[in-house]
Amino acid sequence: MKLKEKMKKGPVFGVAIFTGAACAVEAVGNWGYDFVFLDLEHTPLDADVGMEKLIMAALRTGVSPLVRTANQDEAVLRKLVEMGAEGIIVPHTRTAADVEEIVRAVKFPPLGRRGSDSNVRAAGFGGPGFSWQEYITRQNAETLIIPMDEDYEFTDNIEAILSNPLVDAINFGPLDYALSIGVPIKYKMDDPVVAGAFKKLVELARPKGIGVMAPCVPPTLEYAHELITSGANMIIMGNDMFHFQSGIGKAANEIVSVVRKELGN
Repeated sequence: MKLKEKMKKGPVFGVAIFTGAACAVEAVGNWGYDFVFLDLEHTPLDADVGMEKLIMAALRTGVSPLVRTANQDEAVLRKLVEMGAEGIIVPHTRTAADVEEIVRAVKFPPLGRRGSDSNVRAAGFGGPGFSWQEYITRQNAETLIIPMDEDYEFTDNIEAILSNPLVDAINFGPLDYALSIGVPIKYKMDDPVVAGAFKKLVELARPKGIGVMAPCVPPTLEYAHELITSGANMIIMGNDMFHFQSGIGKAANEIVSVVRKELGN
């Protein structure tokens, strides 16, 4: 089942990947998460071979690959969906015109102006049973467009942005939103302006059937419940580096340091 269909039934959960490790992507899929958030914005990964490997790992284990790009480059967005990305997350979306550029790159005519070729993974490489009409229709229907709300300008233009019928969800970024308004950054949305921006997003997006994605950091049951109650329905349960750091940090503090003290070194 595609992520778009799962979202109609209730909250969906995912994990972000920053390491570029295909095994981490497969682990997310093996544990039954709904989506994996593959990052190009804050990692040394590129949009070619490196990302293709991660998308393939996601498809192999049945977890929906969503890719956060570094910008709105039309060629990059097109390549990512051709590689098999189920959705595109675009950072620092500030205006309705920004959204129109994303749509132009990701959707085929008449919705956008995406160029076509059958020799790509999303088209099954033009193999057995390939149909141009079926491919175009399916891609236009299933590919998710997810702008990011992480600047005060998004809130300034929120009604125009959300008026685009091809927006499927909005990813709220509390860290960069806090940076944009000059308050201390944290994942917990306890600053009144940041919290107000998130609340406004939920109030305007959810009645339109637009999903709201938010990071659950720290990834606890209590915070997940809080986010869902507040209106988020796409929950990012941390990232691979966060969980790796937590694991090795616990081992270092609870085992390695104790053994060293016992041995006097």
